[in-house]
Amino acid sequence: MTATRTRTPKSAAPPSGRKTTYREAMREALREALRTDERVFLMGEDVGRYGGCFGVSLGLLEEFGPERIRDAPLSESAFVGAGIGAALAGMRPVVEIMTVNFSLLALDQILNNAATLLHMSGGQLPVPIVIRMTTGAGRQLAAQHSHSLEGWYAHIPGLRVLAPATLTDARHMLAPALADPDPVLIFEHGSLYNVSGELPADAGPVDLDHAALRRPGTDVSLITYGGSLPKALAAADDLASGGISAEVIDLRTLRPLDDATIGGSVARTHRAVVVDEGWRTGSLAAEISARLTEQHFYDLDAPVERVCSAEVPMPYARRLEEAALPQVDGIVAAARRTVGEPAPAIGRPG
Repeated sequence: MTATRTRTPKSAAPPSGRKTTYREAMREALREALRTDERVFLMGEDVGRYGGCFGVSLGLLEEFGPERIRDAPLSESAFVGAGIGAALAGMRPVVEIMTVNFSLLALDQILNNAATLLHMSGGQLPVPIVIRMTTGAGRQLAAQHSHSLEGWYAHIPGLRVLAPATLTDARHMLAPALADPDPVLIFEHGSLYNVSGELPADAGPVDLDHAALRRPGTDVSLITYGGSLPKALAAADDLASGGISAEVIDLRTLRPLDDATIGGSVARTHRAVVVDEGWRTGSLAAEISARLTEQHFYDLDAPVERVCSAEVPMPYARRLEEAALPQVDGIVAAARRTVGEPAPAIGRPG
C-alpha cells in the first residue's frame, strides 16, 4: 500500500517530500507504468495473488486484473522467453525474476535473444523488455540465493543494466527503462526493500546515462552502487571524523558505465576505492579499476583499491556472511591506505 498523499496549503513552502519505502516506491513506479500505458504488463512468479516474493506487486492484481498482472509457471526460460516475444509484438513487458540466481535459467533467452535480436535483424527487431530481479546478500539466504551477478550482465553488449540504490531511483528509473528500445535489467538489492525515507516532492525521471554524486569530497572517491551505497556513505561519515573528505559516486547504471562522472571524480580527489559486492576476480570493480588506470593514470596519487566479497560461496551463518561481505570498516581501511594513513588496529570485519 502506498503512502497517503497530503495536500500542501498554497501559502506554505514547497513540500519537502513524503515518507515511503524502497518497496513502496517500486510498487508506485509499476502502478504508474500500468496506468499510463496499456501495453505494459507485469509477469513472473507469484507476482499476482501473493503480491510478489518481496511484496513489490502487492495489490496490483486486484487493481489491474490477471491480464495485466500475470502469474507465470516456475520456468524462467519460459516466461522470460514469453516476455521477449511480447516485446517483439509491441507490448512493454516487465518481467520479474525472483532472485538473480534464477536468472541463470533464462540466460539463453537474455543473452542469445534479447541482447542480440536488434543487431542480428539489422535494426528491425528491438526488444523493449524490462527484467527486474532481486540481487545481493546480507539476509542469511546462503549460497544459492545471495549472488551479486549484475557484473556478469554488465559484460553483455545489447543490454542496459541498472542498479537503483535510493528511493528516488526506485521510484523513477522504471519509466525511462520502459521507454528504452533496448532490453533493460534492473537489479534491486534485497537489503533495500525495507529502507524508508523522504521521497523528494520534485523528484522526476532519472537520467539513466549518468552516475550520481551522492556526497562531494576532496581526498578520495568511493565508487559503488546498489546495496553498497549506504555502506559507502557511512564510511564517508567515519572518514570525515578523522579529517578525510570522501566523495561518494553512485554508478546507478552499470552498463553503459558513465566514464565521465567516474573519471571526473578521480581527477578531483586523485584516489579511488571501488566497492562491489560481487566477487573480486573478473568483477565490475576490476573493470572500473582498469578504466581508471587506462584513462586517469596520471591523475592517481595511489593505486586503486577494491573492496569486494570474499571469494567463497556465501555463508549462511550471520557472522560468517558479514565477514564475507564488504563492510564499512573495510571501506574505511581501504580509503585510509590510499591517503597513506594506517587503519585502526581493531575493527569490524571488512
